[in-house]
Amino acid sequence: MRKLMQVAALAAALSAGVAHAADVQPTAVVATYSNIAQAAYQDALSTAKTLRAAIDALIATPSDATLRKAREAWIAARVPYQQTEAFRFGNPVVDDWEGRVNAWPLDEGMLDYVDASYGTESDANAYYAVNLIANPKLTVGGKAIDATTITPKLLSEVLHEADGNEANVATGYHAIEFMLWGQDLNGSGPAPADRTGTPQERHAGNRPYTDFDPRQCTGGNCERRIQFLKAVTDLLVTDLEEMVGNWDSKGAARQAVVTDPKAGLTAMLTGLGSLSYGELAGERMRLGLILHDPEEEHDCFADNTHNSHFYNQLGIRNVYLGKYVRPDGKEVSGASLSDLVRARDPKLDAEVRAKLDATVAAMTVLKDRAEKVETYDRMIAEGNKEGNAVVQGAIDRLIDQTRSIERVIVALELGDIKLEGSDSLDNPNAVFQ
Repeated sequence: MRKLMQVAALAAALSAGVAHAADVQPTAVVATYSNIAQAAYQDALSTAKTLRAAIDALIATPSDATLRKAREAWIAARVPYQQTEAFRFGNPVVDDWEGRVNAWPLDEGMLDYVDASYGTESDANAYYAVNLIANPKLTVGGKAIDATTITPKLLSEVLHEADGNEANVATGYHAIEFMLWGQDLNGSGPAPADRTGTPQERHAGNRPYTDFDPRQCTGGNCERRIQFLKAVTDLLVTDLEEMVGNWDSKGAARQAVVTDPKAGLTAMLTGLGSLSYGELAGERMRLGLILHDPEEEHDCFADNTHNSHFYNQLGIRNVYLGKYVRPDGKEVSGASLSDLVRARDPKLDAEVRAKLDATVAAMTVLKDRAEKVETYDRMIAEGNKEGNAVVQGAIDRLIDQTRSIERVIVALELGDIKLEGSDSLDNPNAVFQ
């Protein structure tokens, strides 16, 4: 009798779950999506302010300890931001803004001193090695630029993506990352024997704190380097404040998805599929693995790429499940895509959930290896069969989950949605042309 009661209770619970899913409307789903976006950008803003405070402390009292704290704050700031990338690709408000904060890769010689192996010019970029920090007056292609005072306006309106070249990155997380770590000159070989710490600490850039100390300036032009670091960090905070506002009740990004719920669902699934396939599996992972190129890693100066990939995948799962866990442990949740799919096709919903979890598990393996065994740039090195296999395993799971996301688009009758592709996945031979 007790067993029968348990079975009946389970059946009732399952029926209630299906009924709940059937009751969920697209309006509620896009509202949850917007609430999660707002919370994630709020957290990105909060951690960026913490980063700014740590950078202020580094500037006030340059030392190994304050530089380490600033680096730790940068890595912490990436955690919520990387989860927001699931809101890209489908919402023009986000897409048009994103390059201001997360543009990558960058030609670091435009900003500061670089190793001699970097070279002094590039046919593809006139700004390749102009060295803003060392030169208050720049002349590029016959054009004079007054950089006497490094301001947010100079960085955002004059230098960032100058000449329409996306490698001219003067703003955002990666410009700050380069300032805090300097070039990563380790390639895909072993870390220097005289370095200590975790694998990524041993293999990342190694800029000394004295590059920010005018009293014992090692890199030259310390006052200007400080000026740049303050300006670029202030600009990051300002840009994130703008995006938080865009997800307020009357904000442009929120209105773009809630005014027309079907368009909102389309934006959601465009973002999930495009990040999963073309951007993450393709441009950020498969391309580097094909080329075995340590320059093809997203957070390259800090060797934080494993975290970048891991939190991108969490962001994808967050959106599908309608659930986001904030840094303080509080949860923002509500009606979800999962609810909508379960009402139409319970088996498909179970399939998507399982595949999202499988990708998180594969990313966890990659993350653990990077933190305990070898850095991401060594994982993608030529001849590293075990490391390559770990990266390829995560790529395979991303591709697999994308196929199920495509099935969701069909199940919800959203029409022909174009997801971002990548030559590295769709036409690998083109990578070498």
